[in-house]
Amino acid sequence: MTRLLALTSREFSSFFRTPLGWVVIAIFLCLSSLFFVQNAVRPGEPATMRGFFAVWWGLLLFLAPAISMRLVAEELRTGTIEPLLTAPVGEGTLIASKFFAAVLFLLAMLVPTAVYVVVLDTLSRPDYGPILAGYAGLVLLGMLYLSVGTLASTLTSSQTLAFLGTLFALLLLDFAPARIAPSLPAPIDGLIMAIAPSERMKDFARGLIDTSHIAYFLAASLWFLTLASLVLQSRRWR
Repeated sequence: MTRLLALTSREFSSFFRTPLGWVVIAIFLCLSSLFFVQNAVRPGEPATMRGFFAVWWGLLLFLAPAISMRLVAEELRTGTIEPLLTAPVGEGTLIASKFFAAVLFLLAMLVPTAVYVVVLDTLSRPDYGPILAGYAGLVLLGMLYLSVGTLASTLTSSQTLAFLGTLFALLLLDFAPARIAPSLPAPIDGLIMAIAPSERMKDFARGLIDTSHIAYFLAASLWFLTLASLVLQSRRWR
């Protein structure tokens, strides 16, 4: 546990030692602030952040690959992965530390958006249930996207390829089921649609937190992280 915490702390701080981390945060806050100013509270319409979460989920498709692309790829490019693989640290611990650091960075990116909730509260009386559910869904979706990005980052030493591979995988995961499912018979079509994260996010947008959705995101994230650990383990024995 001590090694995991130390590696996570090291990786998390590295996000703020490079321009990339600050650029990602700046892009996210600028775009979300612009959308908030234009669509904050409209007369005759309920005070809600559902529209903001829809925009943020779309932004995650591009920001998650940007966050995760350097996690392992940079170590492979610079050669610093060799000391890590020969150190008394398991592949699972190494992958988990990088993943947790990326999740912490995602949370740090979301913290300033609490200002939107405060502003919304001063201007109207929002329903906090959908807001909390939306944030929970955003974090769970981010965990899944970052786990996919972690796997992609272990497969190449190029951050560009890791970014593009993650983006392609996420687009495939989100949009392919909707294309394939209508041509399949029941109940296979329902099973295919259940794979798409975007379908599960609809309940979070309505303020519904379903334990099956939570289990899906956690299990899928763990599966991709396990694959990343196996890929890293294969590099140790090369």
